[in-house]
Order: sequence, then structure tokens, then C-alpha cells
Amino acid sequence: MIDPLFDTHAHLISADQERYPPSPMHGTLRATDMSDPFDADDLIAQMNETGVSHACAVQRGHIYGYDNRYILDSARRYPQRLTPVVMLKARDEETADALRQMASEQHIGGVRLAAARITEYDTAWFNSPPAMRVWEVAAELKIPVCLIFFARHLSWNLPALKMIAETFPDLPIVIDHIGVPHGSNYEVTWTRGQGLPASYLGAPDFGIGPALMALRPCRNVRFKLTGINFERFADNAVNPAAFVGRFVAEFGADRLMWGSDIGQTKRSYARLTQDLRHAAGALPDAERAMVLSGTAASIYPI
Repeated sequence: MIDPLFDTHAHLISADQERYPPSPMHGTLRATDMSDPFDADDLIAQMNETGVSHACAVQRGHIYGYDNRYILDSARRYPQRLTPVVMLKARDEETADALRQMASEQHIGGVRLAAARITEYDTAWFNSPPAMRVWEVAAELKIPVCLIFFARHLSWNLPALKMIAETFPDLPIVIDHIGVPHGSNYEVTWTRGQGLPASYLGAPDFGIGPALMALRPCRNVRFKLTGINFERFADNAVNPAAFVGRFVAEFGADRLMWGSDIGQTKRSYARLTQDLRHAAGALPDAERAMVLSGTAASIYPI
């Protein structure tokens, strides 16, 4: 029997654009963004085939922005398998109250925050006064908060997040794509388009830099290992198991979880689950179980 998996980062895209029209947070779509929908039924079918017991339906801001209706509706249809992680514009004054209202109407598995653009250099999107009220509501309601950062912003975003983690020590905080210290797909493309070198992911530090290491004392901060990370491993000819072993040695298996990034990462769902199982295969049994599902289940009860 294979070990069950918990997918903390599945993006859902509906083929029904009339009911769920795109509304990207930065206003534009690529021509191919809606060409290959991956809806809730597709996800459940793939989960059944690959031994994935539960998943977080994570709002994809590049497609739907802050219109969370599709992931919320999907979680209502599959309440025993899916939990929704909604995207909010935390710097808006009304968002804290909107989160409280949303949570009163439906189970919310988590909140996701993101900067709209790679050229957005401040931190107001997650630590302005209105954003701090969102953090307060999330802490009060015990709703985990996840964030996605651009690699070029980590040197000031991660210290700012550390202050928040220390302010709300009982609130689970999850960093998408392990903070992508080596760059997300979009950022690597953007960086190379500017004629700049993409960051290197290999030994000895595997991209685990000082700003990320400074979060080690913050036990409420966890990290998602996703399809984006595996794409960068392939780009840099890095053994994923070596990265996972190093990361677990530094932070502990109880702070690492998996997310497929399906709906954005272009590998098949079966390949994404295989990548994880191979990468975690050398860990001791208890640590492997935490990475595959245990850490996620402790943060995202369904």
C-alpha cells in the first residue's frame, strides 16, 4: 500500500467562463491561460488514481484574482476531500470584515496573500494597517495564512513576515513554494527576459539563504514544496531528494508539506505525485509521513 498524500496546492480552473469568468489580479491573461481547464471533477479523479486523500483548492490569482467563487463552490461539492484557500486583497479596508463574514458562511481552510506584480516593491500588501487587521481576524478564527513571494523580494519580505509570525505565534503561516528562493516559473521567465541570470539552486545551500534560515525559530511558519520547485530542480540538475534532506535537516519534517501546483505546473498529476514520493523516499518513515501528509493534515483539517 502506498503512503497517502495531502495536496496543499491544487489550482482549479473551470471551463464554464460564463459562470466563472476570469478576473486576474493584475488585469491581463495570456492567450493560453484558459486553454486547458482543470476543474474540481478532474482533480478528484486524479486524486483517486494517485492515492491523494485530501487537497486544498487554492485560488489562482493570475486567473480569478479575488473572486473565490469557484473554489468555494468546489469545496461545497466535495467537503470530505477539498478545503478552500481563498485569495484576499489584504490592504483594502473592508477585507478583514469580509473574511469574518465569509468564514461565518462556509468553512475556510486558509487565506492566501500575494503581491500583484513583480515590480511591486513595498510590503503593504501583507503588513499595512488594513492587512494587519486581516491577520488579527485570521488568528482569532484560527484560519491559516499562506503567502507567495517573488525571489527578488525575499530579502525584505521574509524579515517583515518574521515580525508577523512573532506577533501571532499560534497562527499557522505557510510559505508557498518554499519561498521560491530560486524563482517561480513566471519570475524565471521575467528575469531571463531582462537579460539577468536566474538564481542557482544547487549545493551546498540549495537556495536556502539567510533570510529563509532566519525563520527557523518561528515554529508556526511552514513551507510548501510544489511542482514549481521540482521544475527548478530539473532546470539546475539538482537531486530533489538532496534538497528535501537538507531542508528537513534545517527545519524539520513537521514544517514541510507538499502541493502539486496542478493548474499551473504543466506536469501530469501522476508525475507530480511521483516526484514527491521519490524526493521523500530517503527520509525515515516518520519524517516521510509528515512530508507526504502529516504536516498538511495538522494545518488544514477537512
